[in-house]
Amino acid sequence: MRWHADPVHRITPHPPSPSAAPRRVLVVEDDPTVAEVVTGYLSRAGYATGHAADGFAALDLAASFRPHLIVLDLMLPGLDGLEVCRRLRRHEEGRSVPVVMLTARGEEADRIAGLEMGADDYVTKPFSPRELVLRIGSVLRRAEAPPPAAAPAQILRAGDLSADPGGRRAIRAGRELTLTAREFDLLLHFMRHPGRVFSREELLHRVWGWEFGDLSTVTVHVRRLREKIEADPAAPRLVTTVWGAGYRFDPVADEPTPEDGPLPEDGPLPGGELHP
Repeated sequence: MRWHADPVHRITPHPPSPSAAPRRVLVVEDDPTVAEVVTGYLSRAGYATGHAADGFAALDLAASFRPHLIVLDLMLPGLDGLEVCRRLRRHEEGRSVPVVMLTARGEEADRIAGLEMGADDYVTKPFSPRELVLRIGSVLRRAEAPPPAAAPAQILRAGDLSADPGGRRAIRAGRELTLTAREFDLLLHFMRHPGRVFSREELLHRVWGWEFGDLSTVTVHVRRLREKIEADPAAPRLVTTVWGAGYRFDPVADEPTPEDGPLPEDGPLPGGELHP
């Protein structure tokens, strides 16, 4: 593998493991110290790493390096992280690449914006490099996990909505939906458990595989999923909110009822739980 002398465009080779080629991770970070630490930890963990120090370089390197995952800082020269993520998601080859965003501590608005752009996870600065490596491994395992053996080829249907777990494709009214890996996993989980209420904590564990985390992650992904599968996302009929409990998938629901209908925007659930 060739080395790139330009520090803005750098690929670090790592010897492939005996069983398989290493997963490629693109680190997009303009702080050279942070970039060096992150790529160093990833290399020692067995990943092949690429590095870009600005948004335009990140898009160029993503096209040639073809990463399995991208670690993306929000504050970048040229194009910021949100715009990089937006442009990646416009192209078919970039829609399924998991993105872990790096955000400043306490900037909840940035984290929400990142998730809404299609990021799969985020880590706040300052962060532990070991935690970041663990998060990356968790996101990759989830993205690359095969469908459950119990029903590997069963196509799930709910009215004009269908999901193919094996092909990882969802179709509504004859049109294929553009879903991120996390949105597709969330849809599959709902369709496999119709009529059952799941709290945000349960969804975080069952779909994300996390024992703990920011519940707004679930809130944002539910809202994004509704925007793509509901006829009227402002009055959802498929993924409904159950007051004080969580979310329920109602494939044959009639009119929403007071206890499970959509909530007013920005209002709290009983007990202080936020909702989309």
